[in-house]
Amino acid sequence: MAHTVLAALLLARGRVVSDGRLSELLWGWNPPATWNAQIYTYISRLRKLLGPGVDLVRRQPGYQLVAAGAHVDVIEFERLERLGRRALEERQFTKAAETLGKALDLWQGPALANVTAHLAEAELPQLEEIRMSALEHRIEAELALGRHERLTSELMRYVSEFPVRERLRAQLMTALYRCGRQAGALHAYQEGREVLAEELGVDPGVDLAATYQAVLSGELSTLPQQEPHLSSGTPPVAAPIAMMPVVSADFTGREQEFDELCRRLTPSSADRRAAFQPRRLLITGMPGVGKTALAGRVAHAVAGEFPDGLLYARLRNDDGSVVDGDKILVTLLRGLGDTSEDVLTPAGEPARTDELVHRYRARTAGRRLLILLDDAASELQLDPLLPTTTDAAVLVTSRNRLSAVPGSWTVVLDPMGAEESLALLAGIAGDSRIAADPEAAHAVVDACGRLPLALRAAAARLAARPHWPMARIARRLADPASRLDELRVGTLDIRRTLSTALQQRPAPDLQLIRRLAVDSERELTMVRAAVLLGLLEDVAEEFLERLVEASLLEVCGIDAMGAPCYRFHPLLRLTAASLDESPAERELLRRVEARRSPQDVGQWAQLGVSWADAVG
Repeated sequence: MAHTVLAALLLARGRVVSDGRLSELLWGWNPPATWNAQIYTYISRLRKLLGPGVDLVRRQPGYQLVAAGAHVDVIEFERLERLGRRALEERQFTKAAETLGKALDLWQGPALANVTAHLAEAELPQLEEIRMSALEHRIEAELALGRHERLTSELMRYVSEFPVRERLRAQLMTALYRCGRQAGALHAYQEGREVLAEELGVDPGVDLAATYQAVLSGELSTLPQQEPHLSSGTPPVAAPIAMMPVVSADFTGREQEFDELCRRLTPSSADRRAAFQPRRLLITGMPGVGKTALAGRVAHAVAGEFPDGLLYARLRNDDGSVVDGDKILVTLLRGLGDTSEDVLTPAGEPARTDELVHRYRARTAGRRLLILLDDAASELQLDPLLPTTTDAAVLVTSRNRLSAVPGSWTVVLDPMGAEESLALLAGIAGDSRIAADPEAAHAVVDACGRLPLALRAAAARLAARPHWPMARIARRLADPASRLDELRVGTLDIRRTLSTALQQRPAPDLQLIRRLAVDSERELTMVRAAVLLGLLEDVAEEFLERLVEASLLEVCGIDAMGAPCYRFHPLLRLTAASLDESPAERELLRRVEARRSPQDVGQWAQLGVSWADAVG
């Protein structure tokens, strides 16, 4: 009982603990008749044990423990926890990890082990919560320091011990993902979702759900930037700018394009001519083909060649609309170190465009920067964002082929090859799933049209459902009418991505695109397009070429007359045909896809009749 009295006084942190409170902590609601005398006895024993260095004084309505300069582990723990949390908020990750580690080292076994159940019930939950909070903050700091590999087993143990603590599970998912174990991260989420539903009857909270979405979209690879630590007397050194988006841990393929982009961004010292030419590289291709993923991987690979840092700006909003140019310039200038006072008016609006452009070009002049401009809409949008000196390099992604950008070099990304597609599927869903049913895996690849975004969505569904065989998702993807819905997992949504791109076209264009998608066969000639759209042949050809430039149509060969042949990507065709469709048209599209064969298409094309008309 004396242990309980001492613990209660220490936990009061110098405050008076009343006799009634001591009685409640010792005996609960059923104290003995002599409870007051017994408390006095315990206090007397403690005074003898603690000695003259500690004052245990009677102050109405109870007792107070005064121990100036004494080391009390719980008080020291709380002090270190506060310091570590503050360091973490200030992004001093090394200091935070060390300080929080020292705080947690003060825990030697379970807290309040020798006290009554009444005191443990009153105080232990709070102590355990602050300990778990310190543990989670320490793990957060260590994850920021790139220590995910050594944290994985520790996190697995803690998640097993505390299965409903969502932050620990989110941290385990992060560690697994950064170790290249995306399937394990998705499985951890699925397991947590089931545990929360079974034990608490709730869905995952905001943090855990956000981590799940980040795993699906590949946003967990990049580590947070740590604030530079400056010793006294050391002149400040500007830290390299780091605004680049994360790189997916399971990035697969594109070796040839990757090597060429890296080579052009880092010309050899012997190539003197290249040193005086602007480095403006454009990656183009249809939506979902992996332009941003490749650009991010290239940027991180060559980061060492750009000691002044990496700048990043996204040039379109989520709905596909174009970001205001002034806002982009403000984002880039802030990345370059400008403050709000430098780039905003007193009313909080961006400064005049010409002032922002002048300031941006002055701030980038002479600096070895790599600037990634993601999802550019036009040459006009890019013009004020291009540095005027050759020290900085620019990497641009765009659906449009921006051929008018001065001094640019373009790489066009096509859908992946069969082997690359299988490798991407295996990297997320697991090699064993592919090996167990290679025929079904090939069927999934074909249904996805070898488009990386679609493959990633299909693989994420498999990874989140380890009990699904490959043949199950292959069957679900086989029906064209439901294929787009199957390729939607969290933020990975092939229909939304493709329809957003389509809906940026003018309304008349969109109607013509939909008509082509519903009524045309796989390969489309200028003559056939003119018939379907009711246009002159020259006008139809110009329209088709505009779609090629916007990466909404691809050239697939040359016909016997020497004219280009065109086709939609299968998923883009399904998306275009489904815009504002009627149920009858949806059924028509399903029959077109299900009953089509190359031989049938060729026979009907020779007669000048579309396959859709033939099966209708």
